[in-house]
Amino acid sequence: MITAAQLRAARMLLGIDQRRLAELSGLSVPTIQRMEASETMVRGNVDSLVKLITAIEAAGIELIDEGTISPAGGRGVRLNPYSGSARSRSVVRTVTQASGRVRTRR
Repeated sequence: MITAAQLRAARMLLGIDQRRLAELSGLSVPTIQRMEASETMVRGNVDSLVKLITAIEAAGIELIDEGTISPAGGRGVRLNPYSGSARSRSVVRTVTQASGRVRTRR
């Protein structure tokens, strides 16, 4: 699952708008808007959620689940340095929902 905060943070890390995420995921802009407006967990049918998560991960974002080891704890996202689109980047940024802070390391 993915939270609305994770979705927004993932978009920010990628530097894309809702329109571009809709294109990447094959979803409509209103669908992306509704997902981001969710209060906690993103709501949608399974097919839409799979498309969304697949697009985010293909773009180089790693979703951090609750209970997964992360420096600040809690859910979040981070740029995956081993993915295709992030492979050439030397900076790894981590955004955690708990703190809302961005941590950068080389």
